[in-house]
Amino acid sequence: MNHLRHLLLATALLLPLTIASAAGGLLDRSYRPLAGKTPVRLSKAYAGQVLLVVNTASKCGFATQFAGLEALHAKYKGKGFAVLGFPSGDFREQEFTDEKQIQEFCTLTYGVKFPMFQKVHVTGKPATPLYRDLLANTGDAPKWNFHKYLIGRDGRTVTSFGTKIAPDDKALVAAIEAALAVPNAAPAAKTR
Repeated sequence: MNHLRHLLLATALLLPLTIASAAGGLLDRSYRPLAGKTPVRLSKAYAGQVLLVVNTASKCGFATQFAGLEALHAKYKGKGFAVLGFPSGDFREQEFTDEKQIQEFCTLTYGVKFPMFQKVHVTGKPATPLYRDLLANTGDAPKWNFHKYLIGRDGRTVTSFGTKIAPDDKALVAAIEAALAVPNAAPAAKTR
């Protein structure tokens, strides 16, 4: 009986990871665009693309990375790449509470055009499922704002980069270019 209980418990604990690694993988979920109403199914909108998922915060000292992230997005979007921003106030509440204020700050201050999504939690028990799965796949949780996860065309995490790794860091750029070199097996999705 004890063996059966352990087996059921293990199955229950592994089920979310199994579901996440199924057809849609990490991206098999929906989020609203920042200050928007209609959720975007990430697995549909970004199928076959290389993605850099970043937890952002407008009032953080690393907010200057918005400009570098936008430069990366602009440089590689034609090759099947997108930066996806997820505002979060998890670290010293360094993000505005109002999503329109976040959107205005990012657009007017840094010219952000890459997709930004609803404000989420990225750490601990309240973390959104995407970030829980990113942690499970990499063993690396965001320790501060502007933590970056690189996801390959197949929807699986390639690696993560900490806050201090700037968007123009040679290792990050090389990892993006290597991921882009992998053939695209899925139809291209539209990006902004």
